[in-house]
Amino acid sequence: MRFIRNAILGSIMLTASAAAPVRALEAGDFPVSGYHVTATPHGFGALVKRLNAAIKSNGMFAVTRASASAGASSRGITIPGNMIIGVYRNDFAVRMLEASIPVGIEAPLIFYVTENADGTATLSYRALSATFAPDGSAALDEMAGELDTLFAKIAADAVK
Repeated sequence: MRFIRNAILGSIMLTASAAAPVRALEAGDFPVSGYHVTATPHGFGALVKRLNAAIKSNGMFAVTRASASAGASSRGITIPGNMIIGVYRNDFAVRMLEASIPVGIEAPLIFYVTENADGTATLSYRALSATFAPDGSAALDEMAGELDTLFAKIAADAVK
């Protein structure tokens, strides 16, 4: 399900990017609250590499990738770089599903890298406390706190 949502999101971004000027994302650009958005001095490819290294060094796994820009490139179309990287680890997955089967649709948890007009890139992700809050589960809230700390560390390592 998450893959289908990400594919649809990528298609929408492909269409929107062709019609709109490229600018850095801001937290207010997202339709719901809880997003952390960090502009970086790194180029798109460099930030993707840095993020992959930070995910690994913090004990998590990149389990999915989706990129409308890579797909467009394979068709001879150039659009600004974008990539969604799905991140997870099985011990968190088991705890999440023990707390709530329906919230499993949120996995994997994602980071989003976007290329800016000036050649730099932006890193975005939604706080897991915001993602899991609607479920109303104390066990999920506890796990979300752990994941918020872990995702903040991954992001900080990637953008430094």
